[in-house]
Amino acid sequence: MAHLSELAAEPQRLSNAYQNWYRFSRNPSAVIGTAIVIICILTAIFAPLITPYPEHVGAVVNFRERHLPPSADYWFGTDNVGRDIFTRVVFGMRISLLLALVVLATAVPVGTVLGLLAGYYGGWVEIVIMRFTDIALAIPGLVMVMAVAAVLSPDLLTSMIAIAALWWTWHARLIYSITRQTRVQDYIEAAETLGASKFHILFREILPNCVSALAVKTSLDAGFVILIGSTLSFLGLGIQPPTPDLGTMVASGAAFLPSYWWESVLPGCAILFVSLGFNLLGDGLRDMFDVEDVR
Repeated sequence: MAHLSELAAEPQRLSNAYQNWYRFSRNPSAVIGTAIVIICILTAIFAPLITPYPEHVGAVVNFRERHLPPSADYWFGTDNVGRDIFTRVVFGMRISLLLALVVLATAVPVGTVLGLLAGYYGGWVEIVIMRFTDIALAIPGLVMVMAVAAVLSPDLLTSMIAIAALWWTWHARLIYSITRQTRVQDYIEAAETLGASKFHILFREILPNCVSALAVKTSLDAGFVILIGSTLSFLGLGIQPPTPDLGTMVASGAAFLPSYWWESVLPGCAILFVSLGFNLLGDGLRDMFDVEDVR
């Protein structure tokens, strides 16, 4: 009987999936955002193949070609030591995407599990988890990240730790809210009555109701994580030279504004480009899943 019911429900699931995809594909900003994200990911993956001077990623010095404007040889110009800015922007984008991937791969599962536990069990479990979450959320995000980054040695790993230490709280709050609404539903009470395990109820019954909100928030957060990481590097608390980082490039190029504007403006445009892509993608997913108030 269960097998027959699953077969009967399959057309409905396919119909819902098609409707969701149709709404997403009819949203111009969502399609543009998806295209931007795909371009950025592919560019980062194939960076060594598409950049003209991959050796300029390191501590290369070529003073005879320093401060050259954008041209056919150097698409984004060169920096103050003669390195190709386009090459360093592409590799810097790779590092920014890696930062977002590691931070969200750490923060999302941690926040999700804690939010599920607090929302379902209530009592002292809820008090401990959510009060700790509230304390973390009360601290200005950038200030907390800067404090963690200042204590540890500034590098890529430090940036990941600093941002992940903050970011799980937002997901814990989101999943807690959804779990509190879901745990009083009739099908949850029926599963409990039938003797279903807590693990089954949390991860097979409640968690699927959180997937759409998680997808939207994760997409939106990717852009913000990249902005926070670039801000840390801009302030000297993130990734250090000669490793190419978009925030570091903006900071070093700012010393030569406005004469050599491309050294700062073009890396800044790269940050804008990738952040815009994730935000448009997140907005498209929010419209597709009809999710509200994920922040």
